[in-house]
Amino acid sequence: MDCQRIVSETFVASAEHHEVIGSTNDRARQCAAEGRPLPRLVMADRQTAGRGRGSHRWWTPSGSLAMSLLLPADALPDDRGRASLVSLVTGVAVVDALRPLVEQHASPNHDPACKTTRPAPLGLHWPNDVMLAGRKVAGILVEALPSRAHVIGIGVNTNNTAADAPDELREKLATLRDLTGATCDHVELIIALLRRLEIEFQLLRNAPKEVARRADELCLQRGRELSIHVGEQTITGRCQGIAHNGALRLVTPDGPREIHSGVIP
Repeated sequence: MDCQRIVSETFVASAEHHEVIGSTNDRARQCAAEGRPLPRLVMADRQTAGRGRGSHRWWTPSGSLAMSLLLPADALPDDRGRASLVSLVTGVAVVDALRPLVEQHASPNHDPACKTTRPAPLGLHWPNDVMLAGRKVAGILVEALPSRAHVIGIGVNTNNTAADAPDELREKLATLRDLTGATCDHVELIIALLRRLEIEFQLLRNAPKEVARRADELCLQRGRELSIHVGEQTITGRCQGIAHNGALRLVTPDGPREIHSGVIP
């Protein structure tokens, strides 16, 4: 992994790469304690203890991409309303970075025999998943540190294949390799993603409603019946999209609700 190129062409101040690591988010937390130059990027080819939202685990085999971005306290808005949009901002950036790879696969120039092929649906599942062709292609885990620094973890199924996944995940995930039949250049993807993140972070500071509008536009759950675990409670309703504050809008038997945090099984 060309860490020097990534630092020179993006807003990160320092970067490190591991062939195998327990969790890039955990390593980013260590970097915060060590006083590393920020923003710092931690990357890995494989995680053995990747974490998802709640009690979920993130499968990160060889060939996939795991990265965590450690941001200083002043990099993101300090009010809770905008901070809650960080996962969605990151999801939008991931979609924008992946879209050219997906559309290239569907382009007539990619395969003359597939002139009528359309790009596979690519969008967001609130609160922290990126979906491709109805399956999960990327996951996001945002963690706030006591210092108000943030760790943004991103896992993307790139050059791995669903055929190697555990039985319980095989039908739930998508990979770029399976879709395109091509190998993704991780350095190019990381640079594209970091550049998109820089744009989205600026929007979050200056125009948070625009961030929410983009997330709502990309929401693939609209019109679906969802059950969301909020603490010990389960709330069920039909999704109406994403509100201007980043909450998920549901129509429930008890009326309209906005869900600000929760886990969707």
